[in-house]
Amino acid sequence: MQLDDQLVRYFGTADLGALTPPALAAGIERMKVDLGLETDRARRFALWALLFMLGNAPDLDVTFEDPADREAARNFMDLSDQQD
Repeated sequence: MQLDDQLVRYFGTADLGALTPPALAAGIERMKVDLGLETDRARRFALWALLFMLGNAPDLDVTFEDPADREAARNFMDLSDQQD
């Protein structure tokens, strides 16, 4: 999963700054639908991480059944906070 490929898939462009608010909201909604349907753990995590970076990630307990996946998501969140 390449970030630019995912941005183009959901938003039609890799340049998020060029999106209108409705286009951004529509892409996020498509991502959330795909997250709910995704069964591959790695792809599910990648979708969740991108949603997190966009400020729209669903709750960890709802998203991840496996405690190890929830812990990985918490670690990702902590690492993201350190970058700010």
